[in-house]
Amino acid sequence: MQQPLAYRMRPKRIEDVVGQQQLVGPGKIISRMVKAKLLSSMILYGPPGTGKTSIASAIAGSTKYAFRKLNAATDSKKDLQIVAEEAKMSGTVILLLDEIHRLDKTKQDFLLPHLESGRIILIGATTENPYISINPAIRSRTQIFEVHPLDADDIKKAINRALTDSENGLGKLNINVTIPAMNFLIHSTNGDLRSALNGLELAVMSTTPDEKGIIKISLDVIEECLQKKALTQDKNGDAHYDVISAFQKSIRGSDVNAALHYMARLVEAGDLPSITRRLMVIAYEDVGLANPPACARTVTAVQAAEKLGFPEARIPLADAVIELCLSPKSNSGISAMDAALDEVKTGNYGDIPADLKDAHYKGASKLGHGNHYKYAHAYPNDWVKQQYLPDKIKSAEYYEPKQNGKFEQALGAQYKRLLHAQRD
Repeated sequence: MQQPLAYRMRPKRIEDVVGQQQLVGPGKIISRMVKAKLLSSMILYGPPGTGKTSIASAIAGSTKYAFRKLNAATDSKKDLQIVAEEAKMSGTVILLLDEIHRLDKTKQDFLLPHLESGRIILIGATTENPYISINPAIRSRTQIFEVHPLDADDIKKAINRALTDSENGLGKLNINVTIPAMNFLIHSTNGDLRSALNGLELAVMSTTPDEKGIIKISLDVIEECLQKKALTQDKNGDAHYDVISAFQKSIRGSDVNAALHYMARLVEAGDLPSITRRLMVIAYEDVGLANPPACARTVTAVQAAEKLGFPEARIPLADAVIELCLSPKSNSGISAMDAALDEVKTGNYGDIPADLKDAHYKGASKLGHGNHYKYAHAYPNDWVKQQYLPDKIKSAEYYEPKQNGKFEQALGAQYKRLLHAQRD
């Protein structure tokens, strides 16, 4: 039985991993571990299809260590014992433990001494946040690395590699993928390479070659194999980003019907990740301090949508879109932050006032650190006049309050009172 294309195309060397260059690129942490052969156990967490298994496979291939794969939920303690016995005989085994967040205490207790000895190099894979879902005993013995959805260039690179690889890929076949089909395959899988390769393989293997022996993969074929609809047949692949842009601009412009229309396009395309991510950005970028409760309710709606999945996810998302459209708007938060960043990037902002510097270590007082710091809670109304900004920028003002909602009106009035008192 032939293995799936996504399985066959897994990299055998660190240099062949697609994406996650913040971890496996030249000079980065995992590459350095492999080069020095000083591997430590680790947890890789992030969305499906982003390369967690590929990284583990590439580490094993690059170091020539034995590589075994188990699932924390379905494989037993006996399976772990077999790996441990192999490690005793061969010296080191790299164990990819999928769904590590479901590791029970019995299996964990068995694993811990083997991790301590270094006989088993554990690479745990999970889609859950390890700081919440994984036992502290395991966390304390591993390094935790986040992996991210692959970008369009990474997906394209991997697809082209699969199309040209004659040994493990589809290179022996005469395949012609149209530009719209390729763009849709790249953009519609939301950074999930496994999904893209599975869709490609199904399209190729289920399409009858023409009279010249060419397997022609059209947009219609890819849509059917991915069970997603293209937003438009945009030859440049920009339609996806155009819809997302129009979605945000419609909410910013308070047009409920336009916002619902563009979200409907994304719903029809099955693109839940783009909708949820963009809604949270919109909430804090465009509504922000004018209506903070709407921001909180948007996060709740997103969480509900992710739990529900389509088609029901459209219900809380629609509520959030309507509320954000009709809410007062303010971009004062992002504007203030960007103004502060612009000043920091110049590098010409001076030193932290001595009174604010850390005074907890021995000798700090001799340096003048914290000697005259005024503890705000020791004063009436928990406030006291004191300089906090460096001398060079002591009069800087980044925040400019807007008057579009009662909450920010109150914040703005308080901001002005405090600023006047500070500088009086």
